[in-house]
Amino acid sequence: MLSEICKEINNYFDRGMPHFHGATTIENGIITDADFVEAIKPNQYFCIKGSVFNDGVHKNDENLKLTDEIFIGEVRLMAIPKDVIELSNKIDAWMEKYSDMVDSPYTSESFGEYSYSKASGSKDSSNPTWQSVFKNELLRWKKICLY
Repeated sequence: MLSEICKEINNYFDRGMPHFHGATTIENGIITDADFVEAIKPNQYFCIKGSVFNDGVHKNDENLKLTDEIFIGEVRLMAIPKDVIELSNKIDAWMEKYSDMVDSPYTSESFGEYSYSKASGSKDSSNPTWQSVFKNELLRWKKICLY
């Protein structure tokens, strides 16, 4: 969910953090480039861009298992605030609880003299999304890109 949140708010929390551009090797599920290995801390988040198999936000912990590849792109270390990680957990819980409603193509349904209304798929649809439900909490972290 952190990848989706960072994309939604246009903020990867990487300002002032080390970043690596160019050829990157992932071998045995981990990034092997010496500069990256030296710079990253245990349990730190990082973002991969330009990869075929591993784009997105990842956490440097014992569960890290990337797909082996060599790619030309970038890897950026991140300093994600604790509040954003907690928000991500809240969104995950909300998604799990309401996934049937969110995934449903119907805005309403009744069985007495059966009828239903189909959602238009627009942002005006009455089916909420995690973006709409958590909009106010996300705005705090949103970055405006001026270029």
